[in-house]
Amino acid sequence: MNWEVILWTCATIAVLLIIVALIVSILSARNMRRSRERMAQLQSDIKVGASIMFAGGIYGTIVKIKDDLIDVEVSKGVVIQISRYSIQTAE
Repeated sequence: MNWEVILWTCATIAVLLIIVALIVSILSARNMRRSRERMAQLQSDIKVGASIMFAGGIYGTIVKIKDDLIDVEVSKGVVIQISRYSIQTAE
């Protein structure tokens, strides 16, 4: 067997794996940054009267905002209290 060929093959594969790992980590970091920016924008746009859907898939309308807690009317006369961080989308 030619050990030099085996060594160079292993080195080449290692370099390729490192390059792929760098590309994946860069793309992941970009997606995380975009997600954080989207959530920050969502949190700043929350206002009374907005229609929202929160993480459980329940839709409602914001009735009152108190710091990190939000009162949401999910049905006529039914108001629940949720964390503002559970909101997934707002209109």
